[in-house]
Amino acid sequence: MSLTIENILLIGSLLLFVSIIAGKTSYRFGVPTLLLFLAIGMLAGSDGIGGIQFDDPVIARFIGVVCLNFILFSGGLDTNWKAVKPIARQGIVLSTLGVLLTAITLGTFVWFVTDFTFYESMLLGSIVSSTDAAAVFSILRSKSLSLKSNLRPTLELESGSNDPMAYVLTIAFLTLVVNQDQSFVSIIPMFLQQMIIGGIAGIAFGKLGKVIINRIKLDFEGLYPTLVIAIMFITFSATDFVGGNGFLAIYICAVYLGNQDLIHKKTILKMYDGLAWLAQIVLFLTLGLLVFPSQVLPVFGVGLIISLFLIIVARPVSVFLSLMFFKMKLRRRFYISWVGLRGAVPIVFATYPLLAGIEKADMIFNIVFFISVTSVLIQGTTLPIVARWLNVALPITAKPLSEAEKLILDIPKTAMREIEVLPDGYAVNKKIVNLGFPKNAIIAMIKRNDKYLTPNGSTVIQANDVLVVLSDHLEGLSEAADCLNKQLRTQKIL
Repeated sequence: MSLTIENILLIGSLLLFVSIIAGKTSYRFGVPTLLLFLAIGMLAGSDGIGGIQFDDPVIARFIGVVCLNFILFSGGLDTNWKAVKPIARQGIVLSTLGVLLTAITLGTFVWFVTDFTFYESMLLGSIVSSTDAAAVFSILRSKSLSLKSNLRPTLELESGSNDPMAYVLTIAFLTLVVNQDQSFVSIIPMFLQQMIIGGIAGIAFGKLGKVIINRIKLDFEGLYPTLVIAIMFITFSATDFVGGNGFLAIYICAVYLGNQDLIHKKTILKMYDGLAWLAQIVLFLTLGLLVFPSQVLPVFGVGLIISLFLIIVARPVSVFLSLMFFKMKLRRRFYISWVGLRGAVPIVFATYPLLAGIEKADMIFNIVFFISVTSVLIQGTTLPIVARWLNVALPITAKPLSEAEKLILDIPKTAMREIEVLPDGYAVNKKIVNLGFPKNAIIAMIKRNDKYLTPNGSTVIQANDVLVVLSDHLEGLSEAADCLNKQLRTQKIL
């Protein structure tokens, strides 16, 4: 069956429907949902029962880049900086030095066990050097797994921020494979340019995005998530246009925005939570369609050897060397080593050699696909078991929720108080979004001139307003009162 304009919506919607229904029961059998999406794509492909003919790596890469934008941006929005800050250095080291060490270790092994050239081996190692954000986010955030200490934010920060490093290494070694007269030193300026511009652009677009979201006055609440999508794509494409790393930029931008007070933030987070799942399903279905299982079977032996070496040797070596200067319990290091899931991102990166037309592009793609499948199958299914073995798992009832999860789940408040805004209070003539209001409290209603208003982030507080404030606890009500009526610093000085 060939994909045409007439049938692509029907086929796509049916595959999406089947994936969602199948995913509902997948965890009963211990199979990660994302692996199931990939399997459905393969069954629908040319070698499967669906017989859909799809072998265009250009379209697959385009879909992959778009989906990765949503997945990384959603993960960034849900990253709690307060939780991440204590382990930021460990996460950054894992996502940079850890990725480099993984690429070098695995690339060297591939060079010894295959007939690949040195640069081709390093290219393969670079493609699978990063942990996959989609796989890690979906499995760690499932209800069946909660972790002690700062393990979860460490793993999520690493998986969300290490794709840019793997992308740069992939492009660098692909350049060396194509242009064999160049030296390794020649790619260092490109690496620095990508990372520095990407980081600066991410912060700049994040701050600009906050100003735009909070100051623009849109007539409909549903337009705010659409505005954020526009900001996301502008951040990625503009950064890429000037030579920076777009993936790094959108992740940093999302982390910044996710930790700011934004108008209709709850609506934005809810929509991105759904879009991230849609992106994951579409991405894995597309890559499943692109793969020809008959071509993967011949690389089973070498693929299994490389995959096991990556899981048992390369990943642990890179983790232990990267974290050797940080104080951390041994069992936490072992668990971080085990959570080295490879998923859709390496398969997307593996389309770059296909488009470049290098000699061993097909073999590299099939080996990468095999590594991703075995990684999710072996590591993804055993994360809860290994967490219990290493005693790093929390009881399900003790699982902490992030601020983003609390917003999405609408956790009920248990304390209520009416607070009158004094004429000389800090909150007068300020938008709610600009108050720095306590995270554990909300303004449910405003009484103004004997009328009741339902507020949102853009509502301007006026003198003598009576605010109905709800909070998780009584201390939150006191913090809210202090925030609303604290005197201006200039008045205190006078």
